[in-house]
Amino acid sequence: MSIPAVILCGGLGTRLRSVVHDRPKAMAEVRGRPFLTYLLDQLTESGVSDIILATGYLGDHVNEALGEHYRGARLRYSREASPLGTGGALRLAARGCSTAMVLNGDSYCNVDLAAFMQWHFESGNKNSMIVTQVDDARQFGSVQVDPAGHIGAFQEKCPGVGLPTPGLINAGIYILCGELIESIPVGRPVSLEREVFPRWLDGRFGAFPAQGGFIDIGTPVSFAAAGEQVGANPDIRSEVKNAR
Repeated sequence: MSIPAVILCGGLGTRLRSVVHDRPKAMAEVRGRPFLTYLLDQLTESGVSDIILATGYLGDHVNEALGEHYRGARLRYSREASPLGTGGALRLAARGCSTAMVLNGDSYCNVDLAAFMQWHFESGNKNSMIVTQVDDARQFGSVQVDPAGHIGAFQEKCPGVGLPTPGLINAGIYILCGELIESIPVGRPVSLEREVFPRWLDGRFGAFPAQGGFIDIGTPVSFAAAGEQVGANPDIRSEVKNAR
């Protein structure tokens, strides 16, 4: 079953501005390609054919670079006039969607999205999140999963505090129901992670574990490391053919 996907790529990217200042963060080049195209490859290879790009800061750069089609998928654009946060941007972009897959535009998790979709619809969960294990969860915040495989709690990020702590993190990929999307307040900045998701934990928010690698480009250090991670992983490094 294919559902529309929304990629949240409108953030200001202030932490990355010292090394990527002339384009949106999601369009930063990794191994000679915009980072966003790795997410588009992943979606199209999983059978997703309707993709909404939620843009903001320097959003015209995304439209001009990608156009209206990518590897057979239709690309649509939702442009926020002022920063709305992850929740506000999703609310604007996903109007009328009964269900949508949502991806953060500044991270990549090497996971089978087709398998994730199948698992979600077979599980009976209203909402689902991909979680993945990392060596140091402090900079991401950790996720607690109960024995039944549901999200039990979120722990805020605390970079630089204490010793590196392995843990499960939110991989930034979700399948969300229309009821959750429509519950997001309109016209103001809203954080999915801090304001929206915690209210839905009693509604069977499923956790789908990913075994592959996780890439984040949110800071100059992690952005520099992303090129090495892509180069070391042939599944991520694959060349795009007939992209447009």
